[in-house]
Amino acid sequence: MIISAATDYRQAAKRRIPPFLFHYADGGAYAEHTLRRNVEDLGEIGLRQRVLKDMSSLSLETELFGESMAMPVALAPVGLAGMYARRGEVQAARAAAGKGIPFTLSTVSVCPIGEVASAVDRPIWFQLYVLKDRGFMKHVLERAKAAGVKTLVFTVDMPVPGARYRDAHSGMSGKHGGIRRMLQAMTRPSWAWDVGLHGRPHDLGNVSDYRGQPTELEDYIAWLGNNFDPSISWKDLEWIREFWDGPMIIKGILDPEDARDAVRFGADGIVVSNHGGRQLDGVPSSARALPAIADAVKGELAILADSGIRNGLDVVRMVAMGADSVLLGRAFVYALATAGEAGVAHLLELIDKEMRVAMTLTGARTIADLGPDSLVTEARLHGGAA
Repeated sequence: MIISAATDYRQAAKRRIPPFLFHYADGGAYAEHTLRRNVEDLGEIGLRQRVLKDMSSLSLETELFGESMAMPVALAPVGLAGMYARRGEVQAARAAAGKGIPFTLSTVSVCPIGEVASAVDRPIWFQLYVLKDRGFMKHVLERAKAAGVKTLVFTVDMPVPGARYRDAHSGMSGKHGGIRRMLQAMTRPSWAWDVGLHGRPHDLGNVSDYRGQPTELEDYIAWLGNNFDPSISWKDLEWIREFWDGPMIIKGILDPEDARDAVRFGADGIVVSNHGGRQLDGVPSSARALPAIADAVKGELAILADSGIRNGLDVVRMVAMGADSVLLGRAFVYALATAGEAGVAHLLELIDKEMRVAMTLTGARTIADLGPDSLVTEARLHGGAA
């Protein structure tokens, strides 16, 4: 059954890349209940169909942090994206720039900031964690500024790594991981030739630049585990707010009180996110968390959302529930793994078309027209006006 382009790309990616990489992108924490609910809950949000509204003039364009966007979508930060295609972050950034939307580079990318930023003609966004090594944080922020980055996405829902059991089973981590990964690569000759052989260096580009030596895949899990900081609090972000003079987005908000704290802190935006179900299993899906957060802080800062978004209808749903834009994660990684830059560009084109269909049939001519009135409610189902 064809459900969406992301579903097709997921199946193709599973066939093309080694299992340890597929499950790293595809998996979640613990029993993966939240991972599944992210998709299921969002898919259950009903759209209110309206007809005969003269939809001959329709625009997906929007603006965020003074930046024009062809549609309210940005590519999310994904660690090790450079392993899914040859220099994968560069390919994904080019696809995003070609579509007129932002690309967000992960702290733990394969390609370093300078390589990705110089490959595109629009500023990229950069994602950072609060880490024990504050020297690294300052170093990488300086590199980001020098590369023309203006928007910083600060991930705060990872003071400790989540329990991702798929990684131990797949060979991404655990005993004999290196041997298992090598054997898996041998079963995927196309990937081994394109990425394994010609996509080098396979290291954490930003971390290696700071350390002055390669930080390869085998060091990845250990480096993360040793550097995440469980003592993180809002005060730890104050020096970054002072240092960073561009827009700063706090990623990992699921509770209205935390959203209000972000306003008090002076954040320019938040991302309503449960890290794609990869951190704490059992927390609400982003679709369920978003409306209350929008009620609490809408208009006081920009609201973005991620987790579970697989198609253009999902984008429309999130915006109607209060998001100003969304971050697209797994969906673009599956496309990147399957067909590189062309795959990501194709996925974004399909999302554009799906949004246009959804907006035409909900009577929304612009992104600003999407709101609660675009959604089905129990009252409307039973003949009421609310």
